[in-house]
Amino acid sequence: MTAPDREVVDLCRELIRIDTSNYGDDTGPGERKAAEYVAEQLTEVGLEPAVYEAAPGRASVVVRLDGSDPARTDALLIHGHLDVVPADAADWTHDPFSAELADGCIWGRGAVDMKDMDAMILSVIRDRMRSGRVPARPVVLAFLSDEEAGGILGAHWLVDNHPELFEGCTEAIGEVGGFSLSVHDDLRLYLIETAQKGIEWMRLTVTGTAGHGSMVNEDNAVTELSEAVARLGRYGWPLRITPTVRAFLDGASEAFGVTLDPEDPEQLVATLGSVAKIIGATLRNTTNPTMLKAGYKHNVIPGKAEAYVDGRMLPGHVEEFHATVDELLGPNVSRTSLVSDIPVETTFDGPLVEAMQAALVAEDPGARAIPYCLSGGTDAKAFSKLGIRAFGFSPLRLPPELDFAGMFHGVDERVPTDGLRFGARVLDRFLDLA
Repeated sequence: MTAPDREVVDLCRELIRIDTSNYGDDTGPGERKAAEYVAEQLTEVGLEPAVYEAAPGRASVVVRLDGSDPARTDALLIHGHLDVVPADAADWTHDPFSAELADGCIWGRGAVDMKDMDAMILSVIRDRMRSGRVPARPVVLAFLSDEEAGGILGAHWLVDNHPELFEGCTEAIGEVGGFSLSVHDDLRLYLIETAQKGIEWMRLTVTGTAGHGSMVNEDNAVTELSEAVARLGRYGWPLRITPTVRAFLDGASEAFGVTLDPEDPEQLVATLGSVAKIIGATLRNTTNPTMLKAGYKHNVIPGKAEAYVDGRMLPGHVEEFHATVDELLGPNVSRTSLVSDIPVETTFDGPLVEAMQAALVAEDPGARAIPYCLSGGTDAKAFSKLGIRAFGFSPLRLPPELDFAGMFHGVDERVPTDGLRFGARVLDRFLDLA
């Protein structure tokens, strides 16, 4: 008897124990050790994975499985990333790289973002290789570096330098989708990511006149920058309801029995528990100042001041975003793009979507799949450049009380072991149907 979920907990814990913190400046440990571990797990069951380094220590793993049906040339890409955001152990209940088992969960950095999915992929594929259950269509597995810093040394590098690895791939599944939102005991919505906002990480710079802190200075770079940052940070971006967001709101309105007011969707969003944070951020473009940098001494007015802003824009609203930002900043603030990536969106239909729904229902009769837009970004952006239709589908059945949105980049990140095993079983069924 096959057991696709047999190893998933142990694999997830082993991956979490490998510190792959990505500080965004190449000072972290890199992903090489984790990539070698993944490659070993795949090699052990007869596959021939390859490790690719975009820079020393910044490693990704890719392997292709031939399908059992010669008529199927449309390959499926399944991707996950190996890096994680940093964590300070002093803030955590359990050490973030110890992968402790407590309260029915694995605790640790990467437990949901996204070494849980990496472990699901490994557990399912290892079981299938041992039992000879080959998917009908070809499958490409990619375990990637640098996603937490925009994928420049990971997915984007592979797409730009080794596009042949993804030849024939028409569809892809990856992170931040397929997780449950409880409505009542007999109904759970499973959010499938069919869209995500674009990214614009910006550096704002103002140059002024340096001088003594005791003097009158009407050309103060700090003052000019602070006013611009305040305008940007406090700006009330207008509602922009995209097709994916509208589909989610309609589905949630029906499931929860809450009337949707198209002019005020926040009323419905407020009833959605922890996912309200994610959904609420997809109703409009956003700009959040995150860092400030200026000066070197209390009584010296600096000649330059810098600020850093995290901007996100909805599909179809990129030009509006940039025009509005420039208008808010004014002529004295220069804007430099540090990381820029496109929004993506696909429709919620077709055989792959049907396979997701069927696999979920087989493990949870109360499951109902629903599309949604992710407020952040994933490696799907890179693969969309190759024309690959991308979905977020990392299935997890979650307890209603878990603040799932708060797990991403948060303190005490953790994943329920039962939910992890559920995800592996769903993924296994999905491969039979996809």
